[in-house]
Amino acid sequence: MSERSVQDWLDEVPAHFIPENSTGMDVVIQLDLTGEQGGDWYITIQNQQVHVTKGVASNPKLTVKADAQDILKILTGKMDGMRAFMQGKLKVSGEMGLALKLIKMFRA
Repeated sequence: MSERSVQDWLDEVPAHFIPENSTGMDVVIQLDLTGEQGGDWYITIQNQQVHVTKGVASNPKLTVKADAQDILKILTGKMDGMRAFMQGKLKVSGEMGLALKLIKMFRA
């Protein structure tokens, strides 16, 4: 079985979304992923719905920058997200409080 790609994971974001935990949210999160399978995507959370779009958002409230392979390791539990952040492998800018709220809006 082949390993899943970044795009595979992003396609599944809506299935892991918990709408009732996003009441009142109107945000855009930019993903800036480098390296193999890298690219730009943004996640929009609005009206208790989530959408993932390939491209660059004009005014994201939160931007996450990382190597695509590191993001895959975080998503598959092979790398701790907080440790990646502390080691500089995962860079987050913008509304830092939003990053913490996101944890409650998605199932693992």
